[in-house]
Amino acid sequence: MKQALQKSRIPSNKAFVVKELIAPFFDNQWHFHQEYQLFLVLEGRGTRFIGDQMKPFREYDMVFTGPNLPHLWRNDAVYFDKESHLKTHGVVVYFGEDLLGSALQEKEELELIRILLQKSLRGFEITGKTNLELREKMKDLVKRSGFESYLLLLDILRTIATSSDCVPITRAGYINNNKESEKDRMRKVYEYVTENFQKKIQLQEVASLANMTESAFSRYFKSRMNKPFSEFLSDVRISHACKLLHELDANISEICYESGFNTLSNFNKQFKERMGVTPMAYKKDYQRTFE
Repeated sequence: MKQALQKSRIPSNKAFVVKELIAPFFDNQWHFHQEYQLFLVLEGRGTRFIGDQMKPFREYDMVFTGPNLPHLWRNDAVYFDKESHLKTHGVVVYFGEDLLGSALQEKEELELIRILLQKSLRGFEITGKTNLELREKMKDLVKRSGFESYLLLLDILRTIATSSDCVPITRAGYINNNKESEKDRMRKVYEYVTENFQKKIQLQEVASLANMTESAFSRYFKSRMNKPFSEFLSDVRISHACKLLHELDANISEICYESGFNTLSNFNKQFKERMGVTPMAYKKDYQRTFE
C-alpha cells in the first residue's frame, strides 16, 4: 500500500527550523521523519530510544539523527505524575537535504558536511569538549534569525563534522524496517514496557497490544528492532539500573530488584554481558569520573 506523504516540519520559505521546547515532558511519541535533527537536552531525565539502541539521558545529552531514524525521548515516570512540578527544556533543530542545495553533492568545499550527513543515518551522540562548545551555540541559535542564524547553524555543523567526540548510536548496518502505519503499534509497546518493566512481563500481554499472536509479534518485533523482544526488555532494565547506579546510594541487590530482575546472579550476568563490567565496577568507575 502506498504510504501517505509526510508533511515537512520546515516551511517552504525556510532553510531550517529551530525550536526551544519547554514542557512537563518531552514528546513521548515514538516516531521518525524525513528531516535531519539535532537535539540538545537542557533539562529533563529519562531513557532515549534511537533505532536499535536505548540509553539513559540527562541534562546536556546531545544527539544528531538522520532522516527516518526512529527515536523517542521518554521521561522518567515521575514527570508524568499529576503532582509533579518537574519540567523539561531542550533545543531542537530540523533541516532537510536542501539546506545547501545542489552544492552539497557537487562542491569539494562541502565534503566534510556531506560525510557528516552520511554518518548521521546511524545517529550519533555528541560528547566531550564538542558538547561543551556547542551548548551555548545551540541556545544562541534560538535567539538569532535570518542570515545570522543560517551562518551559526553552518558553524555548528562544521564543528560537529571536524570533531572526534561523536559516538555512533545504532549498530552498523541498522536499517529502519518500520512503516509509517506502524507508529501507533510500536508506541503502545514502548509505553507498556517503560511503564511495567519493573514487574514480570508476559509476551502474550505485549503481543495483544499489537493485536498479534505471540509468534507473529516475536517475528515482527525482531524484524523492526534487530533484536528479540526479550533482549529489548533486558536492555530497558539494564538502562534503568545504570541510571540508579548513577543517582542512588543503594546496594546492588536493591538496584537489581528495582530494575525488574528476579535474581541477583541473573542481574550481574546480564549487566556484565551488556556493559562489559559488573554493576559494582560500573558504579565505582562512574563515581571516579565525577569526583
